[in-house]
Amino acid sequence: MATVTATPCVKPDYAERVKECPEQDGDPQGNSMPPIPNDTAFRLGPILMFIAVLILSSRAEAECHEPIAPDDQIRRTLSVTATGVGVITAWGIANWDYFTKRPKSSSEGWFGQDTTEGGADKLGHLFTTYATAQGVSSLFEYWCFSPEDAALYGSLSSFAILGYMELGDAFSDYGVSYEDLVANAIGGLAGYYRYRYPSLARKVDLRWEVGFQPNQADITTDYENSKYLVALKLNGFDTLSNSFLRHVELHAGYYARGYSEPDERNERTLYMGIGLNLTDMFRRHGHRKTATFLNYYQPPATYIPAEKRLGH
Repeated sequence: MATVTATPCVKPDYAERVKECPEQDGDPQGNSMPPIPNDTAFRLGPILMFIAVLILSSRAEAECHEPIAPDDQIRRTLSVTATGVGVITAWGIANWDYFTKRPKSSSEGWFGQDTTEGGADKLGHLFTTYATAQGVSSLFEYWCFSPEDAALYGSLSSFAILGYMELGDAFSDYGVSYEDLVANAIGGLAGYYRYRYPSLARKVDLRWEVGFQPNQADITTDYENSKYLVALKLNGFDTLSNSFLRHVELHAGYYARGYSEPDERNERTLYMGIGLNLTDMFRRHGHRKTATFLNYYQPPATYIPAEKRLGH
């Protein structure tokens, strides 16, 4: 990975911002568990490893006198984006047969009963582009981008990296999916707005829940074991921040089951829930890294859901 360094500087306005750096992992080559289905599921392993590299390079708090010059911002944005594209190219050629087929495209549908994953894969696209945007924006702010520019360039870089992955898919057995590109765009926009407006970040999280007993080696495409949700954190509202309700958050989520098992019935489920605000609890006790991680990961069994099965 091309390494770009910056001279730390001081600006109090930046030091108080909470960095939102997702920490996830994936292993698409694991051999000790059942094989990964060969379908159009989103293979996220290399992207999440790329995010981890960004996080490791931006652990310390940035202190900046002033934002860096626009030309330097563009150069560093291109460097990060090129690195992400390089990782995907190398991985795709080695593992996904990139550039071995004539280009093709397809429409996979959205959340219908007869789609490949019941729409869970589309939420996987959305969440990963969103999480990548948050991680890259955090890196850029550490490099002394202004918070506004960090949000913008981080989201654009994320969309470009994940969009390139779709381009590579076009030249493989997978094929490019229009729905995947739209989901990526929505994830990039969500990442931009959440990073650009800290007041929104204090109130709203997009999260991924994955159970403790994965069904396959690559947990990032283990949709039988995943849920995606929006969490509304009541402590983010000034009128509730010092009340008992600061410990509470409201959830709205979606998951699909049975799509990877030919003998099981396909089910799609919407749910609402009331949960514990673990991010607030850990941050109040000085565990900021854990609190940041929990902005993106929802531990199972920490909320009470009310579920609604969708029609067949």
